[in-house]
Amino acid sequence: MNSNKVSKNQGYIKYGILMMSILFISTGLYRNEVRIVFKKAINICLECIGIG
Repeated sequence: MNSNKVSKNQGYIKYGILMMSILFISTGLYRNEVRIVFKKAINICLECIGIG
């Protein structure tokens, strides 16, 4: 009976984290931060290769 309660709590935690991640992703999309993240990723890649 105790393991069923732990399993139920893990389900709540799992779906809570899922909902938080969806919220954060949608907030980033709303604020147009995708362009900033891609720009930083491109700069890091170019620096590692040695082109930039």
